[in-house]
Amino acid sequence: MSDLLETPLTALHRDAGARMVPFAGYAMPVQYHSIIDEHRSAREGAALFDVSHMGQVHLRGPSAIADAERLVTCPVASLAVGQVRYGCLCNDDGGVVDDVTVYRLADDVIFFCVNAANIAKDAAWIRDHASPDTIVEDRSDATALIAIQGPEAMTALQGLAGEGALGIRRFRFATRELAGHEVLVSNTGYTGSAGFELYCAPEAAPTLWSGLCKAGGSPAGLGARDTLRLEAALPLYGHELDDTTSPLEARLDRFVKLEQGGFIGAEAIARRREAGHPRLLAGFQLLGRGIARADHPIAEGDREVGIVTSGAPSPTLGKSIGLGYVPPALAEPGARFDVLVRGRPVAAQVVKTPFYRKTRSA
Repeated sequence: MSDLLETPLTALHRDAGARMVPFAGYAMPVQYHSIIDEHRSAREGAALFDVSHMGQVHLRGPSAIADAERLVTCPVASLAVGQVRYGCLCNDDGGVVDDVTVYRLADDVIFFCVNAANIAKDAAWIRDHASPDTIVEDRSDATALIAIQGPEAMTALQGLAGEGALGIRRFRFATRELAGHEVLVSNTGYTGSAGFELYCAPEAAPTLWSGLCKAGGSPAGLGARDTLRLEAALPLYGHELDDTTSPLEARLDRFVKLEQGGFIGAEAIARRREAGHPRLLAGFQLLGRGIARADHPIAEGDREVGIVTSGAPSPTLGKSIGLGYVPPALAEPGARFDVLVRGRPVAAQVVKTPFYRKTRSA
């Protein structure tokens, strides 16, 4: 893995005995000991994730907010400074270039947190569609990102904040001093559990990571992160989303200001909705023995009608669950079909998502 990029925390992962794997061009920890134990730490304690491979693309200038409004499916101009929203960058055909979170830093400054594999693509797309007087800056290499998730996340963070109060509501962010470093603390997450993301300078990341471990945070890898986001039915780009998929097919309607319009891809998304989507994303659980995995075919009778996009055993629920694209008639709760697990049909039933709902908030 010598040709892979490293995060500011790679040495600490290796010292902790993490199993490292290639992911989006980086050497990343997939697990430290047990994926199940690491998963449970996010549901019952405080799981600590290195997500420094994620990207941050900043826009600033007098046209920055208007440009962002045109680039993403969610409303931007109505964001208050210190507020975050989730949305999608879409192409002219209504497909998803990437799904992002949008942070309003100031009246004329925002940034998109983008997926690691899409940093270069997203930065180029944004530059190509921004106004000449908007400065677009990829600050990914200058930013480290740590996520701490779980019901004890606040307690661990408070240990680093000392006497200072965090006081950050859901989908809000603020700058705080943690362990002597200035950190942008965001009350968001990608696990379905309460928690926070910490944006900091790369040189600050090892101190913050070690401090959070001492304060009760438990390191977790990409394996647990994937099972957690699946339980929360959160999409993963390249699985549930891609350049050909409409966000409405992916059931992201509430993040698409379609009636307001004004964003790239809006007209195409509306046309595709009016024509009727040939497929919709559905969450399901297996009724028989087996594990649904990405790319397993979905069948109705002896006819293949869809595809699994993500699947795994749920450590929290004790069931095999998955997401997949199926015809609209098979996408509503209660519908049944078969998942072909290594060619063997296993009965599945569509259920309401998310599969897991947290019961305690940060």
